[in-house]
Amino acid sequence: MKEISKKNLFKRQTTLSEIGDEGQQKLQDAKVLVVGCGGLGSPIAVYLASSGIGNIHLIDFDKVDVTNLHRQVFYSLADVGKYKSEVLADFILQRAPFTKVSFSTEALTKDHVLDLVSEFDVIVDGTDSLPTKYLLNDACVLQGKPLVYGSLYKFDGYVSSFNLPQEDGSFSANLRDAFPEMDTDVPNCEEAGTLNAIVGMIASAQVNEVLKIITGIGKPLANELLIYNALQNAQLKMKLTPKVLKDKIASLFKLQTYFDAACGTQNPDWQISPDELKKVLSDTEQSRSIELVAVLPNLKLPFKVHQTIPIQEFDANKFTVDNNKTYVMVCQRGFNSYKATKQLREKYPAAKVLNLTGGISMYQCSNDLMN
Repeated sequence: MKEISKKNLFKRQTTLSEIGDEGQQKLQDAKVLVVGCGGLGSPIAVYLASSGIGNIHLIDFDKVDVTNLHRQVFYSLADVGKYKSEVLADFILQRAPFTKVSFSTEALTKDHVLDLVSEFDVIVDGTDSLPTKYLLNDACVLQGKPLVYGSLYKFDGYVSSFNLPQEDGSFSANLRDAFPEMDTDVPNCEEAGTLNAIVGMIASAQVNEVLKIITGIGKPLANELLIYNALQNAQLKMKLTPKVLKDKIASLFKLQTYFDAACGTQNPDWQISPDELKKVLSDTEQSRSIELVAVLPNLKLPFKVHQTIPIQEFDANKFTVDNNKTYVMVCQRGFNSYKATKQLREKYPAAKVLNLTGGISMYQCSNDLMN
């Protein structure tokens, strides 16, 4: 491959008087942590590397799924089943010769987050997990690190730069100043759906925040939450006041687990594999004792389900259990169905309730391998 010079690669960027060679060197010297390599994280990481960030570390435990591809455009059909962070790191290496990129396929946890965050200049939240968002926020406050926040809900996007140092030595607002309590009823993209255009727009806005923070140009979204609606092309900025201080967050950090079922280990005794379910459904006698329950609406199902209860409406107290039946909970990837399985198992310990491992995606993948 023809050798590429930094001068030529970043010429259009250094031509900007606000950036120049000095700003470009700041980008080259910067270390950025990107947590989540999905719809937000993947374009964020690619654009940051293309801008000349010298060191990027990617974290994502998830694998590429067919249902990701409409909004996660840096993955291809050939990447399905591979770890997102690994595929993305390889993509960056192919186009950003002056960026050192590393990756992890392990979920971010409370046990190691403080040490990890301390190693980077800017942390970027590209996750769709509320517990992980609060974990990142609290770790950044405790370690005095800026956090560039982004989130999505259907046609709305949210961006802010949290915990930026201020001239008086204090820090700007953090996530708990915007949303004091974790609202576990808010559905993620898998549950609520999203349009790919708004995903790209919010990711670009987050990249813009990172570049401003590192180079020191412009005005980052400190003490402000930008809210953008794609349907109306409308945006507003919500003012934030720093109230939840480091001492309080230190106390919360000691108490909270920040556990997300999607990131944690699922109980193997509560699972039924796609192959096992196929065998049961193909046996007329056995299939009579199975009741299939979808916990996401509008799923493209390879079999008929007996009922659909969206996970945000799922209530074990209202679920009627027949101890002669085996209930199999299903969703797209096996995360939300596991939440429902856990609810029912805890409410009805004697009931036979199983989670379809890997969800419909794994079931269909198994079909493809057999054909």
